[in-house]
Amino acid sequence: MIEIPYNHDISLAITIRFQTMAEKLKIVVLTGAGISRESGIPTFRDNNGMWKKYDARKLASVMGFEEDPQAVLDFYNARRKNLLEVQPNHAHKMLAALEKLHDVTIITQNVDDLHERAGSSRVIHLHGELKKVTSSLDRLNPDCIKEYPLDVPIRLGDKAADGSQLRPFIVWFGEYLGPEIEQAVIMVENADVFVVIGTSLVVYPAAGLVNYAHHKALKFLVDPGDIQGRLPEGFHHIQKTAVEGIDILMEEISKL
Repeated sequence: MIEIPYNHDISLAITIRFQTMAEKLKIVVLTGAGISRESGIPTFRDNNGMWKKYDARKLASVMGFEEDPQAVLDFYNARRKNLLEVQPNHAHKMLAALEKLHDVTIITQNVDDLHERAGSSRVIHLHGELKKVTSSLDRLNPDCIKEYPLDVPIRLGDKAADGSQLRPFIVWFGEYLGPEIEQAVIMVENADVFVVIGTSLVVYPAAGLVNYAHHKALKFLVDPGDIQGRLPEGFHHIQKTAVEGIDILMEEISKL
């Protein structure tokens, strides 16, 4: 385990050190609910997560949407409204700053837009995006995927381009992730540095991405839990939350 005292003031020193580096690294970062939790977005699988309070199969499946579309829309409209009330945190912002000096790709399991709002320009959303809607007949129809204002609720009767009911552009249980997962695999395979932040690594196929990192790649896992028994092979564990651990991570990358 890497033991470096956490200090937000280290950010300036890291930035100065990066300015002297000539070689750009290919850095791929897989993020999960833990990074957004520190901005105020509820998680799903923690002890107090949303799936402890709600029935996931009713609110995050095609079958649930067919049985009670209003309940599903109400659930996602509330999540969309919550997204308007939160802001990117220090971890989001530092990952965006890293992009100015290295070739950085964010692969996220999160459906919020906090990485983009922080300034990251290369973000692969594995599970969809709350700020978009699509067809309820064909979620991946490019003609039906569009941005939808977060302050405007999706209502019954709102139609997609193909005439079907609009639905959130979210990957529900049992649905294919789409081409994003293949793109993510390629990015991980070619990474010089692979970082995992804020994910329990229990949600597949996203969790399986750790298996595609090259054996010579430098690998980090930022997670506050004691996970030595399930730490992926070759990973350095920074046992901190995303916001606490990001500067430690940046310090380690600056040494390369």
